[in-house]
Amino acid sequence: MIGPGKADLLEAIRETGSIAEAGRRLGMSYKRAWTLVETLNATFAEPVVESRRGGAGFGGAALTALGETALSHYRRLQAKAARASAAEVAALRRLRADSAERK
Repeated sequence: MIGPGKADLLEAIRETGSIAEAGRRLGMSYKRAWTLVETLNATFAEPVVESRRGGAGFGGAALTALGETALSHYRRLQAKAARASAAEVAALRRLRADSAERK
């Protein structure tokens, strides 16, 4: 439903007010950014991004209240997962080949 890439796109749309600019910021094509927005809007009960046509200076995009809520929930989920897995991630890092070379 939402993952790190889609969450980053939502944040970039919030910051730039533009799907095209958000896509450029993240190194993706306009078509890819639009496809992800369409997928997100179809996934949730209501749209998470609203867009206005109009070209440079007139168009734009913004997160809806639901978009802000979904993004907030996802970022909290990410933070909890990172805290819960920190010890295991550290253990895996110690097993890396480059970590043995430093000893």
